[in-house]
Amino acid sequence: MAEDDEITPAELNALLEDDEDVRIVDIRSSAEFDRGAIPGSENIPFQTLPQEIEGLADEERVVTVCPHGKASLQAVRIIDSFEGTTGTVRSLEGGLDAWTREYELETSEETEGSEETEADAPF
Repeated sequence: MAEDDEITPAELNALLEDDEDVRIVDIRSSAEFDRGAIPGSENIPFQTLPQEIEGLADEERVVTVCPHGKASLQAVRIIDSFEGTTGTVRSLEGGLDAWTREYELETSEETEGSEETEADAPF
């Protein structure tokens, strides 16, 4: 794993605070994403990434996010391997685990996919 494939939570937070152009792609399931995500991120589940990759190719900066930073490294490699990718693609080092040690997540107000949400409800 190359060190330049990752960005730390502090580096990502600094980009967000400076209103830098960064597209944060959370590759978890929709149900997991709705429970809490990095503010401003979008959900593209890992299994749908190949179909969505063309929409990411022209972005200046993409940061992939998953629970622990492992699957998001695979997502970086998939996006980087697409011949149309022109910008930098990084994985959030330590994933959401590392992010939540320092920063807050936002929860979705949407109720789309309610059958998934109900099935995943703890009660």
